[in-house]
Amino acid sequence: TVSKDMVKLIDDYRPGGFIVFKRNLESANQIVKLTNKLQKHAKDSPYLIAIDQEGGRVSRLPDGFTIFPPCAALEFASDSRLAYEVAATTAAELKAVGINMNMAPVLDINTNAANPIIGDRAFSAKPATVCELGLATIAGLQDNKVVACGKHFPGHGDTTKDSHLELPVVASSFERMHDMELRPFRHAIDNELVTIMTAHVSYPKIDPQFPATLSYIILTDLLRAQLHFKGVVVTDDLEMRAIIDHYGIEEASLMAFQAGADILLICKERERQVAAMEAIYRAAKDGKISESRLDASLRRIARVKERFLTPYVAADPVAAKSIVGCSRHQTLVDTVRKTDERRLKATV
Repeated sequence: TVSKDMVKLIDDYRPGGFIVFKRNLESANQIVKLTNKLQKHAKDSPYLIAIDQEGGRVSRLPDGFTIFPPCAALEFASDSRLAYEVAATTAAELKAVGINMNMAPVLDINTNAANPIIGDRAFSAKPATVCELGLATIAGLQDNKVVACGKHFPGHGDTTKDSHLELPVVASSFERMHDMELRPFRHAIDNELVTIMTAHVSYPKIDPQFPATLSYIILTDLLRAQLHFKGVVVTDDLEMRAIIDHYGIEEASLMAFQAGADILLICKERERQVAAMEAIYRAAKDGKISESRLDASLRRIARVKERFLTPYVAADPVAAKSIVGCSRHQTLVDTVRKTDERRLKATV
């Protein structure tokens, strides 16, 4: 439900959107009610309502929805059409319950077997395969009016630490990053990807001072100027310990925005959400953030909303019931499970 505290937060601060987790979701009917109630409070344009629905171990949807095996299974399909169908099916079910943005695909390359957080969330250890399957996934989502968000820029595959718990470091040279980690992002940017999520990872050979989420060198000089990304930059959750253990939420929020982020994700504590919004407001009022910089972010977000969220149509519980977990979708799950069995046999 939308609590009184949430309504007050919306009225007082007008946040740009919401992200939902398993703790918020019970059933298709409940999600329809939740998203429709949130959208009723939208003032100027519909809210972005996001979720992490990658498949495998990163799946937030409750029982009754179509949950696919991890993305790594798709490498063992005969071609990229299966990846497209999986993404299109996920998009259909998300859209049916009023969720219009998926924090997927993972565009990281699974290059480090000791990585505790990426692993089978990545499509492959081969850059060309990640490029192909990533693009198919983006198309499957975006062709069905769900915003795709490629992550974790500029690459989280070659880490040995979990950024939820501590700050990972990638010591690779820029030349190696260019040839490996950046390839799927470049490919996706050149082919219509509209949002990118940042990595809470330090890349000292690129920026010796700040992790990617807080780095002007990485988000503006590299992503915007060199890779020509004109879409929306979304931070990973600023409450993750890779960030919050080193910076206060106000400082991290301001630094991320000044580095080039457009949307700041703060996924849990209300007090931190309010503190971050107050910090951005004060910085704008005091001239630390220019009006033109604010306008640039607003324009980028507005373009995404215009393309994917308009005209706004409320979620329909009757339609959702016929789409979510339907037999056709379950048949596709069975197909992907077979490819996942091939993957597991190949890795034994």
